[in-house]
Amino acid sequence: MSFVKIWVQLVFAIKNREHLLTNEFRYDLYKHIIENCKGKDIFLQAINGYTGHIHCLISLGKDQNISKVSQLIKGESSFWINKNNLTSEKFSWQDDYFAVSVSESQVETVVNYIKNQEAHHAKKSFDEEVNEFMTRYGWNIISS
Repeated sequence: MSFVKIWVQLVFAIKNREHLLTNEFRYDLYKHIIENCKGKDIFLQAINGYTGHIHCLISLGKDQNISKVSQLIKGESSFWINKNNLTSEKFSWQDDYFAVSVSESQVETVVNYIKNQEAHHAKKSFDEEVNEFMTRYGWNIISS
């Protein structure tokens, strides 16, 4: 029997970085994503975010890759939001996402970071958070 435990922190934002995830439905969205992940055998350890983005901590299965998991989470959740008319305009996530591996020793730290997104973003904007990730992990956003 194969054993695979690859932790990944996945972060994705709303198209144009709009702030459409209001308190009225944001938590229902998280619950919906949790149920969707269970149904698709995606092991989602933690999920939270703020008005314009979501953080997930996932453990990839032996036949999964981050691109497919991201597509499944983002695609189905945007479909659900639009089907239920939860925003005044058509909802969509940005095509891009941020994903970084998480060592087993840091899982609890990352779970706590994800759980505290609202308090975190009371002090720091998503753009500031993205810039910190870019510096820490050495990647750049390339404008087209």
